[in-house]
Amino acid sequence: MQCLRNSVLKITHQPFRTISSAIPEIRIYEVGPRDGLQNESKFVPTDVKIELIHKLAAAGIKDIESASFVSPKWVKQMSDGSEVMKNLKRVPGVNYPVLIPNLKGYEAAKKCNIEEIAIFPAGSEGFSQKNLNCSLEEGLKRFKLVADQAVKDGIRVRGYISCVVGCPYDGPISPKTIAKITDELFSMGCYEVSLGDTIGVGTAGSVRKLMKEIVAVTTADKLALHFHDTYGQGLSNLLAGLEFGIKTVDSSISGLGGCPYARGASGNLATEDLVYFLYGLGVNTNIDLVKLVEAGRYISNFLAKPTESKVNRALGDRFKNRENIIKMAACTL
Repeated sequence: MQCLRNSVLKITHQPFRTISSAIPEIRIYEVGPRDGLQNESKFVPTDVKIELIHKLAAAGIKDIESASFVSPKWVKQMSDGSEVMKNLKRVPGVNYPVLIPNLKGYEAAKKCNIEEIAIFPAGSEGFSQKNLNCSLEEGLKRFKLVADQAVKDGIRVRGYISCVVGCPYDGPISPKTIAKITDELFSMGCYEVSLGDTIGVGTAGSVRKLMKEIVAVTTADKLALHFHDTYGQGLSNLLAGLEFGIKTVDSSISGLGGCPYARGASGNLATEDLVYFLYGLGVNTNIDLVKLVEAGRYISNFLAKPTESKVNRALGDRFKNRENIIKMAACTL
């Protein structure tokens, strides 16, 4: 029994020492205005989307995925992408990437003074057919055309891979398959690849298996993690990823999100929960959680639904500055 206890302590305590000493800063890539809202049935007006983006920037978020240029036929919520990008007030030093499905979408986005795009192949055949209406191989060919043009135009390209752990149609996904797709995205010119657990079935164990394969083809500083919190595993999965040296994490304000092609998948890891979690690890985010909570409440109130962020609910109105929240997260208040 004592041997078992010692083994558990070794596993659970070592990562915290490694993370706090090796990762002084984590980059948070906010996906709420795009990935978070796209699954909402209530249409969010352009001015509300823009105000949400402004509030996120005011909280200190430096990367805010702001719009999508997919067909309105498939995702009506994103039909005003051009209006959003043309009318938001851009803050110097803040990145406002957009999601691009094909060359037609890219040409429309390019008219909006974009600096970064994201392309999004699937990690499985079944999800590629449902999400992109084509095979995995054909999807990669389409995205290569987009990436080639963007690189030629001097626009940064980020890659997403969906269903990196499990697929609602194909079941468990081989980490070797995801490693191969990751390698292909980098060969297209992507500066970073985000690994997405689209249906939230991952666990710390499956994430570790995935990461072992991925870091064989690239380095952790070129990767991001994108977790949905369907089974409440988002933060534990993140901790497993941080052990490998990950420095970028995708999250969504108020835990908004889901997937129209993955029934039962809940929202993304909430940005408020992520920031509080990192506060507790002593990791620098340069994000004001008080202002972030305000942004989460703003969009939740508009949608007339409770926030999915446990931290947002728990904090209430007790704190007026982030320093006190940092102290509480570190148990020093």
